[in-house]
Amino acid sequence: MNIQSTERSVVTTTIALSARRLSLRLALVLSAFCLLTTGGTLPAEDVAALESFDLSRTPVPPEIDAPTETEIRAAIVRGVEFMLNDQNPNGSWGSPTRTKSLNIYAPVPGAHHAFRAATTSLGIAGLIETLDELPEDSPEQDLRSQVRDSVARAETWLFRELPKLRRADGTAMYNVWGHGYSIQALVRLHEWHQDDADHQARIVSLIQDQFEMLQRYESVDGGWGYYDFRYQADQPTSSSTSFVNGAVLVALKEADSLGVTPPKRMVDRAVAALGRQQKPDFSYLYSEDLKYQPMREINRPGGSLGRSQCCNAAMRVWGDSKITDDVVKVWLCRLYLRNGWLDIGRKRPVPHEAWMQVAGYFYYFGHYYASVSMDLLPEDERGPYQSMLAKLMLDRQETDGSWWDYPLYDYHQPYGTGFVLMTLDACMP
Repeated sequence: MNIQSTERSVVTTTIALSARRLSLRLALVLSAFCLLTTGGTLPAEDVAALESFDLSRTPVPPEIDAPTETEIRAAIVRGVEFMLNDQNPNGSWGSPTRTKSLNIYAPVPGAHHAFRAATTSLGIAGLIETLDELPEDSPEQDLRSQVRDSVARAETWLFRELPKLRRADGTAMYNVWGHGYSIQALVRLHEWHQDDADHQARIVSLIQDQFEMLQRYESVDGGWGYYDFRYQADQPTSSSTSFVNGAVLVALKEADSLGVTPPKRMVDRAVAALGRQQKPDFSYLYSEDLKYQPMREINRPGGSLGRSQCCNAAMRVWGDSKITDDVVKVWLCRLYLRNGWLDIGRKRPVPHEAWMQVAGYFYYFGHYYASVSMDLLPEDERGPYQSMLAKLMLDRQETDGSWWDYPLYDYHQPYGTGFVLMTLDACMP
């Protein structure tokens, strides 16, 4: 190495160290900012317990100015009204319009078919979950009727399009989102049609079809990813991605609870893949190929904040005894107290450009699965966490009644609103 290159190396190292010191200072400032913006307060010893992940003591939720039931219900009504107004004439939600120069990789038409299937499924689930929260007196009674009609039109689209759902090409497998979230929509539709055995039988058949498709597109190592830039083989050679595994496993458990049992081998392989990505503090690697970079920003607690809720819920429902109530409570508290790590990435157009490599589309995803985790706790212990989630969601509702976190063509508002409607339903007393 010559002197000139050595000097360049020294300068580069100096800059890197300076940047690292600056990042640490910014991290401290941001931690304080997180507490100030969420309004949470905790004694110093409780903060220390959260920081060290000390499970020898039960975490104490912060005291907050909790939204009232009336306020939550009003937010739900506005969200429902947005979904009704935003629905496509064919019954689906979302489209490949409102393009920009920073759109994510999406081979046409298959990627958009997958996005629309997943978004429509979330729309169906959100509307069904919150129907009973709509007031019964006039004029809102008419809103219930509109929701029933909306769900019927969305169901017709889903039944017609699901059998066609495939990966876009060898590289892009966004269809796994469509298969996973359609299972959750179909589970709710099964109850929706509780008095129609023939309709329910058709729904069960469609759920089983999604099992088959998930088997077809699972990684050779188990679990699911949504890109395969390796060999584009008939069976994907991609590394599984922790949050995809978590989301699909939660959906599979919902089907299993209905009595529609997913293939054991597929579930076992996905659980094993997710377990390999679990870290000692119950945060998770972004994907299995990052196992040799466990302290990379995206794999640290701040970068995992939107994934940990989903992954811990999935591992818990499929039998991981390490995911205790206290683990769930610690991560619910962390989600609230450290919310700035996720919020600072919300609405940024470039994925993973925020601190800790957080992408905007983890925001409402993370909070929905926080509500799923919360529902694993005893009912009489959920109150403080319901208040925390409800406050975060109500504070971020848009003026048109929607919620969105990442500008994804024209899918972001309906998928975000679908996630939040289900989250707020879990927050109702």
